Amino acid sequence: MAQRETDTVPIHAQVLIVGGGNGGVSLAARLNRQGVNDVVIVEPRVEHQYRPLLSYVGAGLASIDAARRPQEQAMPSGSRWVRDAVDRVDPGASTVTLTGGATIRYDQLVLAAGSRPDWDAIPGSAEALLAENASTNYLFDLAPKTWRLVDGMRSGTALFTMPDDTCPCAGAAQKILYLACDLWRSRGVLGDIRVVLTVPTPTVFGVPVVDDELMRTIAEYGIELRTNTTVRRLDRETSTATLATDGATSALTYDLLHLTPPHAAPAWVEHSGLSSVNAGGFVDVDPGTLQHRRHPNVWALGDIAATPGSSSGGGLRKQTPVVAKNLRSVLAGKPPTQRATGYTVSPFTVSRRTMVFAEFGPDGAPMPSTRLIELRKERRSTFLLDRHALPWIYWHRILRGKA
Repeated sequence: MAQRETDTVPIHAQVLIVGGGNGGVSLAARLNRQGVNDVVIVEPRVEHQYRPLLSYVGAGLASIDAARRPQEQAMPSGSRWVRDAVDRVDPGASTVTLTGGATIRYDQLVLAAGSRPDWDAIPGSAEALLAENASTNYLFDLAPKTWRLVDGMRSGTALFTMPDDTCPCAGAAQKILYLACDLWRSRGVLGDIRVVLTVPTPTVFGVPVVDDELMRTIAEYGIELRTNTTVRRLDRETSTATLATDGATSALTYDLLHLTPPHAAPAWVEHSGLSSVNAGGFVDVDPGTLQHRRHPNVWALGDIAATPGSSSGGGLRKQTPVVAKNLRSVLAGKPPTQRATGYTVSPFTVSRRTMVFAEFGPDGAPMPSTRLIELRKERRSTFLLDRHALPWIYWHRILRGKA
């Protein structure tokens, strides 16, 4: 898999992929395995990160080093890596201009650059995370800080927030909550900690297939659940969150804050005319084919794509073969016929040894991957799968286009 960055930027690519994360690398590897060899990946980072492990890092159950590897080790050997970032896309001219000044023409463009925290959505949020008592597992470098805060908590108010569905794998916002509560309970201090969870939905997750199971867990830990609630502002100096519930605002002072920020697509998406009013700044694709609605040689998958429901690594794994097959059809002069189902998954670690594995479609209806076992019930086996098996599968199978 080792692939060093190219010394010169190519002027043309048959398939140009923007983003060297899960979606971009696994798609490139799959295309290479299927005989498409003129593939270029644009990715500025030198470190590849397995972000689903960050909840375990924040809970003291994994090291930060286990979640990262050199980017060159993740890149497929059959593709070329351009270490640069995108400045703009001109879909009319089929070109991508990089921040370094080079321009690459493409036959087919795949956008897999993920999303970014939208600090402007919650005034004061970026400043609040600089304080000693606030963190987020949605920033790679802050996951170890989350563990220091959880490990050191003995009393006071712990606030955990969950944003709207622009956040990738929104269920991860609750994983650290239950992992922390289980630790505090084992140490005999949970009764001295006021634990508050804010969610924007009328129920704990907004998906009926998992709400009942999570409500049992919330009652068990004595968590104060605030539904229909969003964070409007954070004040670093006073450690105060301004909350809005059904239009009414209130203030909550916290001793520990785990913030899950709303996310947005990279700014160049909208500036390049790849979004729309209904896409909310994300890439405007057909949710089935994942082809752009107005530019047929542009595709998107993962967090950057405007698709219904909650995005997740499990959902991305279902999208990648769809895009690969559709790209091969288009390159052969045929129409795209493969369609994504909208499947997604939210694994909830409801304790430090058990998990609820929730699989559902864009409308919240159950979409189980197996009928042999009820994965949405609390189980030890799914915890072991998520913590130990899936990281190995990611590094050795998914990134190689084999899963």
